Amino acid sequence: MHSRAHFDWKLRTQLLALGAVTRVMGILNVTPDSFSDGGRLHSVDQAVETALAMFAQGAAIVDVGGESTRPGAGGTISTQQEIDRVLPVIEGIRRAQPGALLSIDSYHAVTAQAAIQAGAEIVNDVSGLLWDDAMAATCAELQCGIILMHARGRPVEWKSLPRLAPEEVVPLVRDELAQRRSAALAAGIAAERIVLDPGFGFGKIHDANYPLLHGIPEIAALGQPVLAGVSRKSFLGRTLAPLYGATGAPVTARDHATLAATTIAILMGASLVRVHQVRPAVEAALIADATLAAAR
Repeated sequence: MHSRAHFDWKLRTQLLALGAVTRVMGILNVTPDSFSDGGRLHSVDQAVETALAMFAQGAAIVDVGGESTRPGAGGTISTQQEIDRVLPVIEGIRRAQPGALLSIDSYHAVTAQAAIQAGAEIVNDVSGLLWDDAMAATCAELQCGIILMHARGRPVEWKSLPRLAPEEVVPLVRDELAQRRSAALAAGIAAERIVLDPGFGFGKIHDANYPLLHGIPEIAALGQPVLAGVSRKSFLGRTLAPLYGATGAPVTARDHATLAATTIAILMGASLVRVHQVRPAVEAALIADATLAAAR
């Protein structure tokens, strides 16, 4: 187990205390093709209701995404389509619950700007500011919270990437996240606005994710809060192959494994966890947090 530093994460208009307790981020995909829950929400009202239910179940943040970054995704929608998907949902949530803390899951600067102006507080960029040259300056100007995630290549490239040796995984992710943090700072994004995400499954093939899970303390040593998003990832399904056959567990059968991996991430030092199923994660976080507190 690893103790966590305490931070006041500076967002667009709020501060969120991190470290003393784990913060749970609920995933709200308003996309037809996300790997886990694409097409599940068929209307703005349904998406808003789902977000409000997540908050009622204990989510600190709901992360709204309008473009899938599943393996093989090729960026097939325009930024206007993405904005048209997410803005009515963000506005609807904020009308229903004005204090709701929302993040926008996007690597497009124009989408980030529109979402923040609509009431989101955080930009969750899976590319760590790499896939849109305007994103760093936009986030600096918006003065919002930002999650810099590590992605090894783009989704269309993941199947063809060479495997990493176990000992290569954490140094690669740590060093490249350090570079992304430096780029953010150079662009004028304050350090207290930055959270780092090692990017489980994003170009890390199957078993490469376990050294990364174990290596969260090295990511945390960079001096920023760490978010872990392991929910329903394919490496969990592959590990369950002895129970489900050679192809592993389908997405619909990965929630128990998600809970196990999420709990491990907390005990290794993650301050935030991003999940599809909020209530089980909130309960697991309470137990993990109590265990961490007992170890102090």
